[in-house]
Amino acid sequence: MRLRHLAMSLSKLQPHPCENVDLEQYSTDGNIASKFISSIVSYGDLSSDSIIGDLGAGNGILGIGALKVGAGKCIFLEADKNACEILQENLISNNFKDSGVIINQFLDINTNFPKVDLIICNPPWGRQKEKADRPFLDLIIKNGTVSHLMHSAHANHLHPFFESRNWSVEKYGEYDFNLPANFSHHRKEKESTKVGFWRFSPN
Repeated sequence: MRLRHLAMSLSKLQPHPCENVDLEQYSTDGNIASKFISSIVSYGDLSSDSIIGDLGAGNGILGIGALKVGAGKCIFLEADKNACEILQENLISNNFKDSGVIINQFLDINTNFPKVDLIICNPPWGRQKEKADRPFLDLIIKNGTVSHLMHSAHANHLHPFFESRNWSVEKYGEYDFNLPANFSHHRKEKESTKVGFWRFSPN
């Protein structure tokens, strides 16, 4: 699927409800999501038999994007029940009901997540709660598979965290990420920040 068509398709998904400030819930733009998924394909990290893990899946935009470009199956992990309901509707409306598995659970050290071929996610960046992304990073290490993250372009802890565990780290993209004024602490109707695309690979 061409990048423009993928972006248009993902933009039509029902959006994330974005109701919980503590979970740093933001909708991911269809254009950003399509660039992210296309980059993963260009690396050769996604194929027709790939089982994908989408952590903190929200409305499922990243995992559904992976399914649209040919992934075999996606396991979506999402803590918010309302987001899971929207995710389920998005899977059904895009004919991926049988290709997606939704796990409605908070991610912590006790999370039992199955082994997958590739992990993708846009974790909380820790602006509301320090180290909010740590459970996501720990699960990537535990799963031991190639992973792609959307994270703050200014994050300076990702390289030392993974390199100290003998993983390779590459930041391969940087884009503007829109932040709609969903919560009371936002002072402007719309803000933006820089998002980085990151690839982590065990050595």
